[in-house]
Amino acid sequence: MLLVFLPMYKVKSFLTKVLVSSLKLLGHLPLPIVHVIGVFIGFFNYIFNSDLRQHATRNLKQSHLISQTAFNKTILKSAIENSKSVFETFAIWFKSQTDVLKMVKKVDGWEHVEIALQAKKGIIFLTPHLGCFEITSLFYGSKQPMTVLYRPPRQAWLLPLICSGRERGQITLAPANAQGVKKLLQALKRGEAIGILPDQAPLTGEGEWAPFFGRLAYTMTLASKLAQKSGAQVYMAFGERLNWGRGYHIHIRPIDAGGIDSPALLNAEIAHTISQCPNQYLWSYDRYKVRNQAPPST
Repeated sequence: MLLVFLPMYKVKSFLTKVLVSSLKLLGHLPLPIVHVIGVFIGFFNYIFNSDLRQHATRNLKQSHLISQTAFNKTILKSAIENSKSVFETFAIWFKSQTDVLKMVKKVDGWEHVEIALQAKKGIIFLTPHLGCFEITSLFYGSKQPMTVLYRPPRQAWLLPLICSGRERGQITLAPANAQGVKKLLQALKRGEAIGILPDQAPLTGEGEWAPFFGRLAYTMTLASKLAQKSGAQVYMAFGERLNWGRGYHIHIRPIDAGGIDSPALLNAEIAHTISQCPNQYLWSYDRYKVRNQAPPST
């Protein structure tokens, strides 16, 4: 009741502090418990959030990755896995780096990374909204320098959490603007790695329309341009979430030279990666959103 007598900005500040303190508690919980919370919230989200369910249904149908008989079950699994992703993100941010690295149970493809490191031409890691996309950069950053592109959040209170949670080990964050792109190029010139979310919808003027699972999606051009300009080795990487909170299996797959020379080729590589673990893709994310520029008629 005392909140009624406080100025609105103080009420918002108080509520923000309560929220942050609550989220920090996730860092003290074992991963299985964090995922159990995600299961319950994901189930209720599936039942009561019709917008999320409709987006996921439309996007999954477009992919043709799942048979009709398994379709509804996959939508439910996806909602649960996406909810796990939200809660595990905060848990990972608030756990020590040592505890986070213990969650990585297996890594496939690291031998390819070691070859690229010897070449000293730089490495581009492309990590779609698949599985746990926090764990891959933290794992690599514990071993080698890495610059990760990020889009500053709309909620100002989230920014310090993002910075403290992700800038650990040898990781540097680069905002999604001209200055951030400059930092990415500088890292590649030093022979270091960079990380990009390749399926994030770009802002107007920062992408091209290209097919994604057979439908035009506004797709970033940055990854293709950086690969062409630097000659860096490109990898698709994602952290598969293991059942029962057992941890993560990191998959690293090299892409042949010229493999993402266009947004269409980039989308093809993203789609191939998603097909490895479709239950854990963020199907509710609107890849096909129309900003100020409508897609060309076909």
